[in-house]
Amino acid sequence: MKFKKFTLLTLLTVAAATFAESTAAIPSPPDLWSDYDPDKGEFKEEIIKRETRDGIDYRESYISAYVLGEEIRVYCRYSCKTGLTRAPGLLSVHGWMGAPSPEKKFVGDGWAVMAHDYCGMTGDRPQFTKYPASLKHGNMDRNVCGPVRSTLLDGKDITDPKQTSDYIWYAIQRRVLSYLEQQPEVDPTRLGATGYSYGGTLMWHLGTDARVKAVVAYFGIGYTEYWRNKQVWMYNVPYIEPPKSPGEEIYLASIAAEAHVPFITAATLFLNGSNDHHGGHERGLESFKKFPKNVPWSFAIQARGHHDTEKIEHDTKFWLEKHVLGKDIVWPDQPKSGITLDNEGVPELIITPDSPEKVVKVEAFYALKNPCSYQRSWRDAVSVKEGGRWIAKLPVLNVDDYVFGYANITYDTTIVHSTHFEAAIPSRLGEARATDQPSDNISSSGYSAWSNIAELEGPKGIKAFRSTNGQRGSGTEQLHDPKWKAPPGASLRFKFYCTEPQTVILTGGDHHSSEIEITASDEWQEMVLPASRLINRFNQKPMEDWSDIGKLHLQSKPGFDLTRVLFADFNWQATDKK
Repeated sequence: MKFKKFTLLTLLTVAAATFAESTAAIPSPPDLWSDYDPDKGEFKEEIIKRETRDGIDYRESYISAYVLGEEIRVYCRYSCKTGLTRAPGLLSVHGWMGAPSPEKKFVGDGWAVMAHDYCGMTGDRPQFTKYPASLKHGNMDRNVCGPVRSTLLDGKDITDPKQTSDYIWYAIQRRVLSYLEQQPEVDPTRLGATGYSYGGTLMWHLGTDARVKAVVAYFGIGYTEYWRNKQVWMYNVPYIEPPKSPGEEIYLASIAAEAHVPFITAATLFLNGSNDHHGGHERGLESFKKFPKNVPWSFAIQARGHHDTEKIEHDTKFWLEKHVLGKDIVWPDQPKSGITLDNEGVPELIITPDSPEKVVKVEAFYALKNPCSYQRSWRDAVSVKEGGRWIAKLPVLNVDDYVFGYANITYDTTIVHSTHFEAAIPSRLGEARATDQPSDNISSSGYSAWSNIAELEGPKGIKAFRSTNGQRGSGTEQLHDPKWKAPPGASLRFKFYCTEPQTVILTGGDHHSSEIEITASDEWQEMVLPASRLINRFNQKPMEDWSDIGKLHLQSKPGFDLTRVLFADFNWQATDKK
């Protein structure tokens, strides 16, 4: 018995020492890449297509990248105006399961734009990056192989960050940057990059490459592995960080996007939607506080945006022209913000922007309670200017729940700058008062929380909305807000107006949906839907209660047109009528 105890103790001690030794030896990102030279080896360029149309030269080619002793054939697409010399170069990196496509707007502005594929084999694409068998996990399609992050394909923890798919993708993009740099019309001293979705995640590594003057990351910002996947939100109550596996320790310290923050040298702009779930953007904004000194950074967050940045993406042009082309563009400093209580105990967001005399608009937004950043229902908050600052009231239902707030500031140049996400529990700020009330009328605040809609006045003067996107449909996450959360047992009631029959798919939450028949009439009609009308697409069981879900979505059934229907007066009916 004593022998067994001694053996067990010895094993635990050895295991702990081994783990401590392994984590202590985890390389920093600069150490990890110290032996990688993106310029090394012949490109072995194979041009498979070349043409000129409307003054633009187009080229498709394969080049060789050398990663971990293996050769990868990388598919590239390149576009630039005919006859360019000393042109700025732009690397454009696609998103998850995407395909390379040089950004036309920059080609038209005189940039030489290179895009490449890192997705690999998927579907029936004729051209794609070809990974050797030993690096097959570079293919991100799980039907082909699937990515490696903190665990290997067999489920075991990684023991080396070079085992990850991200390592391959990072190496490829830097090799393609070398290819772009060597194009005869490109000025190698003026290089920038943009990345969309997972390509935005890859930007955080590319920003450590001294050749790149500026990067713009759309959406991706890291904080997915462990943080998002295990729902370790910043404002969980109680806040608990579960133990990290050895593979997660390695991934987070060496290869994750956020691990590169202290080593970034490129001016970095981050554009995102406040409800985009592809990256942990709330933690990501905190990363900017850890940026190296003298490295410019900025961010703008589109309210209620998912993979939407159409209201803020013009910032990209200003950012690249300032930091790559050297144009004299004044970029405002980071605004100051914070949540406090007014004299009556009502929470308020204080916004103090740089150069207030040049501000043309301040839009404030706030949300209640929900610790999951991409599930919050953001309300509009009226901001009032007082001297050089703006104040927005944030009425709450419960002073012991978190209130979140941020603002978008538009300058006379049209540049949009966001404050950090602020968070506070009002009761901890002083004598706070709850002045808001729950409401069964979901439409009481208008339809600003709905996506892809146009608000209008329908027949009989009823305020309504129409979907503007027949393909993507329209939706709201307003039900995540405790003010409009469904009472137990309630039914959803709403009005609709349409002069020709349509079939619409209504989805509640992520998995429950129902086909609803929109009958034709010259009058407003009304529909009442009990929760049981919506069926789970996985287990085919009816939804138990509307209070279980936080969002609604309307979409056309194939062959029908949602944009022809007007909707109005969404509210909760107290009894669950069948």
